[in-house]
Amino acid sequence: MIRLFVGLGNPGTEYEATRHNAGFWWLDTLAAKLGTRLVPERGYQALAARVTAPAGPVWLLEPMTFMNRSGFSVATLARFFKIEPQQILVVHDELDLLPGQAKLKFGGSAAGHNGLKDIHAMLGTLDFWRLRLGIGHPGVKAEVVNYVLKRPSPDDREAIAKAIDQSLQASEWLMAGEMNQALARIHAQPPRPKPPRRAPPLDSEPGDDS
Repeated sequence: MIRLFVGLGNPGTEYEATRHNAGFWWLDTLAAKLGTRLVPERGYQALAARVTAPAGPVWLLEPMTFMNRSGFSVATLARFFKIEPQQILVVHDELDLLPGQAKLKFGGSAAGHNGLKDIHAMLGTLDFWRLRLGIGHPGVKAEVVNYVLKRPSPDDREAIAKAIDQSLQASEWLMAGEMNQALARIHAQPPRPKPPRRAPPLDSEPGDDS
């Protein structure tokens, strides 16, 4: 089961609507769904909340240390409450997915994401779950830093919001440890619209030579 949900982002009003804060958007939406509120926890340098799930207590965490220092909050809380890395889900923005896409995975590399790299350094392992929220790529590596710290277009923001809503439908399975069901729900593709039925050709009128 997932006992610690971590949303990654940067603190401060100047960053709250930027692409790099997609993890915060997801966690804020989860907190609202669970009827709880994140509050400052100085010992973890984070905003945090504790909820009671059928399988036991679950923590929600947003590090307030800026993205590249996210690991302190995660490791400090996890060690205090004896939460294993495989019981942690980190939600973050993902350049390699389009807005509207979300992918759940276990382990793997940090792929250059500064938040994941610091969590790896502080936990000593990459064996934790990640939920990757697509934000798209600017197309040029040199533009990545500016891109993630800017607001998405209204269409992209709406697509990200839809991906958040769909992936949150798996939250109960995540808390129950039903990871296969969670994967299926998060990765489910919307049904393709049926093509319109073609009208039958009209019969030619008698004597019509056209």
